[in-house]
Amino acid sequence: MAEFSNEKRVVISADPTALAESVAARFVNRLAKCSADGALVHVSLTGGSMGSAVLAAAARHPRRDRVDWSRVHFWWSDERFVPRGHADRNDLLAQDALLDELEIPSENIHTMAASDEGLDLDAAAERYAAELARFPQEDGTPWPSFDICFLGVGPDGHIASLFPDRAEILITDLVAVPVRDSPKPPPERVSLTRPVINGSRRVWLVLAGTDKASALGLALAGASYASVPVAGAKGRKRTIFFVDEAAASQVPPELIDQEY
Repeated sequence: MAEFSNEKRVVISADPTALAESVAARFVNRLAKCSADGALVHVSLTGGSMGSAVLAAAARHPRRDRVDWSRVHFWWSDERFVPRGHADRNDLLAQDALLDELEIPSENIHTMAASDEGLDLDAAAERYAAELARFPQEDGTPWPSFDICFLGVGPDGHIASLFPDRAEILITDLVAVPVRDSPKPPPERVSLTRPVINGSRRVWLVLAGTDKASALGLALAGASYASVPVAGAKGRKRTIFFVDEAAASQVPPELIDQEY
């Protein structure tokens, strides 16, 4: 496969444990390479059990110390608008799994506002957009192009906090949006929009389990992203679905990448 092909491809591991280890190895190796070049490296993290498992596996990886973590900036594709330190927060999962293990400047960790910090939901989304705008791209785009954007996928096909058949998945003129009355608790969230996600160099989607097979199959078949948001996720250089065998039951053989 060409180095800069952005065709959607699928990489299959036997089970969730093997999946987490496989993605973590690629993650650490990619960060080591990118950080060695001297440029800043921007990574967008996700929540969920597989997102946490990948980060925990990265923390255990023997080549972890080859990464210049001072060059790596961490962001989130979405966050639950609950108090700081609440068990539902995605940033807490990431801190427990990996970030607390690293010697990384605190200013490199860009968390979203919490509900107990004096901001309402709209202001929390605006603040995150302003924080992203501190790292514009060379063409003036007011957010960094993530070297890797991790995404989980819900059984309904949602990514970040962009849910099917809702207005947020269609928004293109904002960087971060408030999400109210989420179909999945908690009800209030902040999410990056699809243009920001798709501005990433690499979108890595990590999913496991038979309940994800239908969403994956629809995404690869070209379903409408308004109804199946994961179908609209696509990185500028690479779009890789890292899945276990249980999630891969509806994957066309020609999309399985045996080499990546």
